[in-house]
Amino acid sequence: MVFGRRLLTPAAQHESSSRMRSRSAVRAGALVLAAAVLAGCQADEFGAGPKHLRPVSDSIKRKMTDLNMSSNSPIMIRIFKEESEMEVWKQTRTGKYKKLEEFEICKWSGKLGPKFKEGDRQAPEGFYEITPALMNPNSSYHLAFNLGYPNRYDRAHGRTGSHLMVHGACSSRGCYAMTDEQVEDIYALARESFKGGQKSFQVQAFPFRMTPENMAKHRDNEHLGYWKMLKTGYDHFEVTKTPPKVSVCEKKYVFDATTLVEGVPFRASAQCPEYQVHPSISSAVAAKQSKDDEKFQQLASRFDAREERLQRREERNKRIAEVFGNAGDETEITTATIPSADRPASEASASAVAAANPPTDAQGETDATAVETAFAPQEQSSGSVAGRFLKRWVPFGSKTTEAEASVGPITTDVVPGAKP
Repeated sequence: MVFGRRLLTPAAQHESSSRMRSRSAVRAGALVLAAAVLAGCQADEFGAGPKHLRPVSDSIKRKMTDLNMSSNSPIMIRIFKEESEMEVWKQTRTGKYKKLEEFEICKWSGKLGPKFKEGDRQAPEGFYEITPALMNPNSSYHLAFNLGYPNRYDRAHGRTGSHLMVHGACSSRGCYAMTDEQVEDIYALARESFKGGQKSFQVQAFPFRMTPENMAKHRDNEHLGYWKMLKTGYDHFEVTKTPPKVSVCEKKYVFDATTLVEGVPFRASAQCPEYQVHPSISSAVAAKQSKDDEKFQQLASRFDAREERLQRREERNKRIAEVFGNAGDETEITTATIPSADRPASEASASAVAAANPPTDAQGETDATAVETAFAPQEQSSGSVAGRFLKRWVPFGSKTTEAEASVGPITTDVVPGAKP
């Protein structure tokens, strides 16, 4: 033995060397594994970086420049179910917001109307605040952010649900699903806004664009009252081009409200404290709503007149079919046999006879005039079932009310099939 140091035998030296080689192999394996894990976070394109850190697309960068926006200015999102559209609005250097991009929603589930309970597969409607804690860079659906459902309004009404997202992968069970490429841009815009100091961004989810036309179209829907409340928030943004401050009291949304007594909060289920809305906002919103309400009433009257007309036509055609069947007429009932405002009963019936008895060479003397002459006695005979029917219905079929004439073509379908 040498002072301060122990000499190893050859066998011990060999064992120590083996242990060192084993540890080196373990370290090398760990490095390979770590590299593989990191590679899993990389983009499909070499060098693009982890998906949650990718920059916005070049096209959006150019739009931000054109619209006088900084890359990290605040954002706001609006969702419209019926149109399957998502808008991203961004603050300009003037302080107002402008629409930066409009994305087509790949899929959303349920139907028009709010979400009520866990498992109903309804995509939410309402006003939601997205904080950095709700962003999910490790989502199973590429990238995602949680809507924060249920919010204060939802909880006040006993609504339940969880994990309601805006995400990629184009698959929805109560969420708003985008393509992976779209959600990367949306995620990047949100990420940069947080870097710029925005504490949360607002998502406004609507059943459709809150126009008088759409409100009139859906005037018989059970959720109309709820949608009118959402429209108030929609109108606040339309007139100010700034996301409204959203409060909840008495189980209803209140927008851009400030309590008159400092320190008194809004409580979702409690009575609203005394509050005010800035006069310039209040008057602008009131003027817009007055104009919209007037147009809504006009459109609703037109739609009601058209529906009444369609219902009368359907009932008339049903009775026509019944009478022709009772008369034993074997002629096929077509549009030519049905009286209408543009086609009197006598003409329609003459066409039916002509169709059943077409002229031939042997019947060269038979023409439209002869058919009408032959048919005239039947129309005048009180003993003919068809004659009595036609005498009764000619005035009805040949008149169009002023209300009917004033209504243009519309689509009677109210709610399209929701995207799964």
